[in-house]
Amino acid sequence: MTPETLSPILLGSVGSLLAGLLTAVGAAPILFMDPPTERRERVLLGFSAGVMLAASFFSLIMPGVEVLEKAGNGPAVAAAIMALAVALGAGGIAALNRLAPVDHLVIGPSGDPTGMIRRIWLFVIAITLHNFPEGMAVGVSFGGGDFDQGLATAVGIGVQNMPEGLAVAASLATLGYSRGWAFAAALASGLVEPLGGLLGVLVVVNVGWLLPWGLGIAGGAMIYVVAAEIIPLSQREDEDGHAILALMVGLVGMMFLDIALG
Repeated sequence: MTPETLSPILLGSVGSLLAGLLTAVGAAPILFMDPPTERRERVLLGFSAGVMLAASFFSLIMPGVEVLEKAGNGPAVAAAIMALAVALGAGGIAALNRLAPVDHLVIGPSGDPTGMIRRIWLFVIAITLHNFPEGMAVGVSFGGGDFDQGLATAVGIGVQNMPEGLAVAASLATLGYSRGWAFAAALASGLVEPLGGLLGVLVVVNVGWLLPWGLGIAGGAMIYVVAAEIIPLSQREDEDGHAILALMVGLVGMMFLDIALG
């Protein structure tokens, strides 16, 4: 029995599960790190912001445009559809922030006067949301019947999940959560991917057009959270410029991974 003879549903589900589990591999260093100082908090948040900005464009928006163009849409139409999806994603997170503030859900309305918990939890939610369409991308790749393409997609997304896992765990560590709790949250964010993978396999034939919309909406959600919440938080009292340097390191590193792994 060869991989090509296995059920696409099985391959898509297992492939997306393994890709999602690499989120935990990336988060593992948090188990051995000392509690972050205020300076380290800013650096970790800056790094997380850079990773997410690169992932938004190179892992979500650009692949979404490629899917639309392969479906027969011209560049202008593909760009317009993706722009609308990005706007919907950003608008959805903005509405969530206004109608159901995350800090109320976590610590109650009287706590956290700086809003840091709200900002970081929005960040974690945005990463978790973006893992779903990434899992769908793996499922769709296997569902198309090309094992090599599916494997390449799973490996690429899995490797880029590693810095994302560290971003989640490090962000929660800045709030004082225990190492184990921060690691578990990063693992949970990655386990959204097999759900997306299973759905991607099941719908690839009938409603495959949903994939680029999911990619764009997730990208818009992440860009909004990073720009409106995480970058300002990382820049607070960052006179030495270490946070912005960490942002560039995260952005360039993630960009390299996305481009190099295709």
